[in-house]
Amino acid sequence: MAVMRMGYVHARVTDLAEAKEHYANTLGLYETHSEPGKVFYKGWDEWDHHSVVLEEGGVGVAKFGFKVEYESDIDAIEKKAQDFGLTVERMSAGDNLEVSDGIRFTSPSEHVFEVYHSQKVIGTEVGTHNPDAFPRHLVGVGVPALDHALILAENVRKMEDMFKAVFDFFPTERVQTDLNDDDAHFIASWMTCNNQIHQIAVLEGEQSKLHHFAFKLDNWDQVGRAADLFSMDDVPIDIGPTRHGITRGQTIYFFDPAGNRNEVFAGGYPAYRDRPINKWTPDAIAKGIFYHARELNERFTTVYT
Repeated sequence: MAVMRMGYVHARVTDLAEAKEHYANTLGLYETHSEPGKVFYKGWDEWDHHSVVLEEGGVGVAKFGFKVEYESDIDAIEKKAQDFGLTVERMSAGDNLEVSDGIRFTSPSEHVFEVYHSQKVIGTEVGTHNPDAFPRHLVGVGVPALDHALILAENVRKMEDMFKAVFDFFPTERVQTDLNDDDAHFIASWMTCNNQIHQIAVLEGEQSKLHHFAFKLDNWDQVGRAADLFSMDDVPIDIGPTRHGITRGQTIYFFDPAGNRNEVFAGGYPAYRDRPINKWTPDAIAKGIFYHARELNERFTTVYT
């Protein structure tokens, strides 16, 4: 196996103090390290040192990290990336705090992707010896883990080809202009490398931009509770609680203080490589994204960082 999961999102924020209030006190992430202008977080059910890095200065995403199973996978992915026409550079252990050596490249969408094989293990908040179901004293929403991200790209088909060729991902859902793939223009693609319904999604749009990054929850009840907490903390809600037709996930979209869109996401069906791709045509995209209202709000397609 090569890529196991998206391991971290490194995002930019305009005010680190405000961002800490949002990510630590409202979402309930655990701070694992801080330094001037930067803070590191993980969810309570994550064992690696961090899954979210916030850096003061600007908005949007600085880079994504993908974790592989074996150190030897780095060499294999480096060759695949070069064969795809990407320029790859090596990164040393310590270039990223508590992260191993690996590789770095810029995708056709102008996003920076890093690939690494290990990160310092600090354990979940319930441990591994007769663990409880969850920590007793969760803060705010108490998100357990990072889930996925949606990025923008001018050429969705090329990005899907890259993820398949370099990371061995496969698409689970797609928005396209024709059900015949050869004749279709790809508008959006949802992809994964395991049973998670998607780890990365790509939407047609401006190069290098972030639409959102998401945190997983278990069920509808937790999504509804999150909505209540967002109201308590005056978090701007974009849409939700509602359900996606695409992925069947239950969701709320909302914004951090810098304007980066976040999501809490529950549900979704298990992904398998041999399962036929769910294909959505443009006339049904509103139902695909917001299954209940069946209409898009303007912010969802025009606001990104």
